[in-house]
Amino acid sequence: MAAEGEALMAAERAETSTAPAVATESGANGKAAASGKPAMVLGIDESEHSYYALEWTIHHFFAPGQPQQYHLIVVSAKPPAASVIGIAGIGTAELLPRVELDLKRASARVIDKAKEHCSHVADVSYEVKEGDARNVLCEAVERHHADMLVMGSHGYGAFKRAVLGSVSDYCTHNAHCTVMIVKKPKHHKKHEQLGFHRKEA
Repeated sequence: MAAEGEALMAAERAETSTAPAVATESGANGKAAASGKPAMVLGIDESEHSYYALEWTIHHFFAPGQPQQYHLIVVSAKPPAASVIGIAGIGTAELLPRVELDLKRASARVIDKAKEHCSHVADVSYEVKEGDARNVLCEAVERHHADMLVMGSHGYGAFKRAVLGSVSDYCTHNAHCTVMIVKKPKHHKKHEQLGFHRKEA
C-alpha cells in the first residue's frame, strides 16, 4: 500500500508538469505564457495517431534552428476513474483508487513521451486535465486564448465514429480558434499529409 501511495503522488506531480525551458507559466487570468507569443494547444493521448500529429507539428512549427512563433501547450485528458469502471457494483469503491492510480500512470507516460519529442522546443508546457477529451481541449483553448488547436485523426470508421463520437469533429465545430487535424497516412512517410479545418474564432 505504501508503494502504491508513493506512485500515486508521483503521478499527481506529472499532472502539473511544466518543461524547465518555459520562462513563465500561464497566469491566473488564463492567458498564455508571458513570452507574448500566441498559444498553440496540442491534444495528445497514447495513440500512434496522436504522436504522429505531435511529430508533424514539431517538424513544421518548431524545427531546430527555426524561429518558434508559438507557445506550445501539450494537453492530455484523463478520464475519471468512475467512467472507466462503469456501472457501480460490489467492490467498486475498492477498485476506484487502483483504477485512478493506473490512469495517472498512463497520463504520466503520455507526458513523458511528449517531453522526449519536445526536447528542443524552447517554449512548451504540459497539462493533464480530468474529463472528456472534447471538453478538455475546448476548455484549454479558452483558458489560454489559443490561436490554434492541433490534434491527430484516429481514422474511425463510420459506425465507431457514430457510437463513440469524434473528438476532432466536436472540436472543429466548438473550439473558438483554428483547428488543424493531422492525419497519419496509411503508408507512413514522416511529416506528410494534413487535414486542415479552419474556423474563425
